[in-house]
Amino acid sequence: MVGIIMGSLSDRSVMQEAADILTELGVAWEMDIVSAHRTPEKMVDYAKSARDRGLKVIIAGAGGAAHLPGMVASLTILPVIGVPVKSSNSIDGWDSVLSILQMPSGVPVATVALNGARNAGILAAQIVGTSDEAVARKLLQYKEELKDKVADMSRQLSATPNP
Repeated sequence: MVGIIMGSLSDRSVMQEAADILTELGVAWEMDIVSAHRTPEKMVDYAKSARDRGLKVIIAGAGGAAHLPGMVASLTILPVIGVPVKSSNSIDGWDSVLSILQMPSGVPVATVALNGARNAGILAAQIVGTSDEAVARKLLQYKEELKDKVADMSRQLSATPNP
């Protein structure tokens, strides 16, 4: 239901976080290496066939110049979530953030934080959850668990004496 793509295998450690949270939330996903610069034909085929293959959302991670999310968004009507990846050829990740964030009018890409694949997975699940009640229920449970974690932290802080 959700496509997870990245420009290089070196991005997998970051992008795996999207797959992990999608699995936790009961959302099917696929993962592949699709480079905007090294395999442009594959990128075009992937983006153009995604909807027909049943995908609802695409999460695209990229470092450096980070063209993959925007180029994919230009080729499909599916929502695309861009994950800027801090890579070895990156300028502290800022080049990736700005490349994905600064899309031209008419070609939106939802952009999460640098290396923020987990949030990309949650956002993708929220998009899927607008039409899938089972996913919506899992998201409600997930949000309740977040609330409970914060309440636990607050109790722990209250129990700790001030220095």
